[in-house]
Amino acid sequence: MKQCSVVTQFGTLTLTEETGAITRLSWGHVDAGATSDLLDRAADQLRAFDAGRLTQFDVPLQVAGSDVLRAVCGEISAIPFGETCTYGDIAKKLGIPAQVVGQACGQNPIPVIIPCHRVMGAKGLTGYSGAGGIETKIALLRHEGAAGLLI
Repeated sequence: MKQCSVVTQFGTLTLTEETGAITRLSWGHVDAGATSDLLDRAADQLRAFDAGRLTQFDVPLQVAGSDVLRAVCGEISAIPFGETCTYGDIAKKLGIPAQVVGQACGQNPIPVIIPCHRVMGAKGLTGYSGAGGIETKIALLRHEGAAGLLI
């Protein structure tokens, strides 16, 4: 397992690489250890996203977990930059309850890159499992120009 940390306006984000794919993004700093071309590329993409120069990540990802979690993360990954959808929208596509989609969003191991901040409740803004909670979700949506949806 290799890790690196990137300082962003959303906090210090730590990327984890295993078996040639990004497997986790978490908040907090780790001491620099072994690095790789993939970690360097993912870190560069996070910096570009933070600076407003990147709207879509293209690093290999590996989501560990249930088939449902992987399917929900796949649908979340398809939400375009600056747009949102609801738990219900994803639930309809996958034929599962919206509550299950919400639980899977909370288990997303690679937030920001798999943009679960773009998923809303039927009546608007909902929680966020990343550091800073809802404030971080709002900051990410504002960064993408989707904050108008919050009013």
